[in-house]
Amino acid sequence: MAHTFVKDIMKKNVISIDQDMTIKDAAVMMDDSNVGCVIVTKKSTPIGILTERDFVKRISAKEKPLSTPLSEVMSTPLITVSPDETLWESAEIMKKNKIHKVPVQQNNKIVGILTASDIVKICSLGSDSSMREICDQILLRISKN
Repeated sequence: MAHTFVKDIMKKNVISIDQDMTIKDAAVMMDDSNVGCVIVTKKSTPIGILTERDFVKRISAKEKPLSTPLSEVMSTPLITVSPDETLWESAEIMKKNKIHKVPVQQNNKIVGILTASDIVKICSLGSDSSMREICDQILLRISKN
């Protein structure tokens, strides 16, 4: 079945930034790269994520200065999925943790990012019966919770 694994639809354009950099640095990087999040690292090891949602909830709403280090506002611990996980398993992880973006990690390295929008996009691909079945399963499980 095509496009049922994370590796098939993840975006590979992942930007990382050190935890000691500032909110302003992250905002500029995200804008320049046209991405909705950055992976926050400590000595090149991924330890957190900063998303557009974090800008609303953890920065603007809390009136944090742009000079604040990312270590104070990032979402942590970093929740990740494997490129070999199914979209269904990844959607379950995202739902359980109430997140919309999940980094894809392989061999302790971030190799991509999967977003709720990516899953919605793949579920809306025409009338392919396999994809429709996946969508039906997702909707059925969501309605049970």
